[in-house]
Amino acid sequence: MEIKDYFIHGDNIKKFIKSPNHSGKYASGMPDTIVLHYTAGPAKPAINTLTNPRVKASAHLVIDRDGSVTQLVPFNLIAWHAGKSSYGNRTGINKYSLGIEIVNSGHLTKSGNVYRSWFGSAFNPSDVIEATHRNHTKPKFWHTYTEEQIQTVMEICRLLIDEYSMKLILGHEEIAPKRKTDPGPAFPLDRLRDKLLKNDRYIDQGAELPENGRISANTLNIRQTPNTEGKRVARPLKKGTKVKILDQSNGWYKVSTEIEGWVFGKYVDNA
Repeated sequence: MEIKDYFIHGDNIKKFIKSPNHSGKYASGMPDTIVLHYTAGPAKPAINTLTNPRVKASAHLVIDRDGSVTQLVPFNLIAWHAGKSSYGNRTGINKYSLGIEIVNSGHLTKSGNVYRSWFGSAFNPSDVIEATHRNHTKPKFWHTYTEEQIQTVMEICRLLIDEYSMKLILGHEEIAPKRKTDPGPAFPLDRLRDKLLKNDRYIDQGAELPENGRISANTLNIRQTPNTEGKRVARPLKKGTKVKILDQSNGWYKVSTEIEGWVFGKYVDNA
């Protein structure tokens, strides 16, 4: 996958279904946050809702159970996914963030040996976990996410961090804790953002520079300068690509493969 002209491209991308529910462009330096949601239902009705002008709601992406992706709003336009929301000293999180909807039914109710969603569908016990939500004190039953969804969310977040210098990955439950429970305890939110945003894998500037490396992200942009504003000098490098490491600067490696350029160092493993 790659991002080009505010759209995501790749084999797993289904289509672009234009939603009319968006505002203008972001202010300079925005967005810097990714907000994750669940749809609370199947993909088709969720997309119908998020593209209905009467509903006044939307998101940038919808990720289906098989990991396939539908884009509804380009990444340079403000989608209406957060509603009344706040985080830190910010309110109205739409204007700071990109919204990703993950197809999942959310909270389930158990009746006998059957688990049902709010819209009546029944689920196999293998697709259900019992867990306590971060905003609650007692456990409930929750629809699980597929591994394909989790991996797709991980890869898309990597791309967005690389492309737009994202600083935060939040759940809807964290920006509207009194109203919302998505993406819920079935989604590994803390693990995902720790892996993508924590600094413990950044380059130690005092360490000896390794001679060779291997790309660990599925795709990784290679740029003219060591920052996300640097012009891309070639198509993104693919996972497993071997590179010669020439220099380092503020968490970036200058590498040589078929071309020389700078890549985000946390996604280059020593080879």
